[in-house]
Amino acid sequence: MSQDSASLRASEADSADLLAVHESIAGMFATQGNWRRAYEHLRCAYDLARAEPRIPDQFRLEVERLRRERAQAREESLTDALTATYNRRYLDHRLTGLRTEGRAPAIALVDLDLFKAVNDTFGHRVGDQVLQRVVALLQQSLPPTAFCARYGGEEFVLVLPDTSAGAAIALAERARLRVAQHDWEQLCPGLKVTISIGVALQPETLLDAEDQLLEADSLLYAAKRAGRNLVAYRRYGTVRIVRTLRNATPATTRCEGTYSSPDRG
Repeated sequence: MSQDSASLRASEADSADLLAVHESIAGMFATQGNWRRAYEHLRCAYDLARAEPRIPDQFRLEVERLRRERAQAREESLTDALTATYNRRYLDHRLTGLRTEGRAPAIALVDLDLFKAVNDTFGHRVGDQVLQRVVALLQQSLPPTAFCARYGGEEFVLVLPDTSAGAAIALAERARLRVAQHDWEQLCPGLKVTISIGVALQPETLLDAEDQLLEADSLLYAAKRAGRNLVAYRRYGTVRIVRTLRNATPATTRCEGTYSSPDRG
């Protein structure tokens, strides 16, 4: 084979590689609903398919640049833009993966108490800052295998693989306390923020992830009903509320079905 033929084949291979990267990035942006950037990459792929062969170094540099862009796009597709924590897409994917590995985690569903009042009183800009700061407080002291994800609105999920029942409850209570004791007045005078948490403990059997999230949601509502700024969990069919105030008596509520509310606050 002549040197010119070898160079031509290498150039054609590089062209196909570059074309595939453009198409992959276009598909990723399309799944995010970013049609403008998806179209830009499809247009590049079309132009590339019609272009004359280029020298290998040009292809190599462009492929490397596009691979970096694809990695960044993938990261953005798994991250919540406001809070920089993981989003629902990553949460669903990771929960499925943990169950496939036989490691069903404990799940703590977190909701900001009366968050609508924060937005109404202090404005949405302060509300966004509150969400960002709450995420930072939730992520403090998480175990190495644990992570936080935005579930939607002002709700977040702490996923706690390889965590015992006692450790999961204690971790949730420490997170609740950090938020309650944070100096919110530094952000805006008169501002106070608390959270309620429902902890669905590590199941004995590999429950469906959605069922465990529904269990955490039911327990979150129990914490709201008990007065907010509380952690609720279930043991032996009984909903229990964590009480860390001095001289407080632990409260229990007999479970009778599940709770639900479209606007629990």
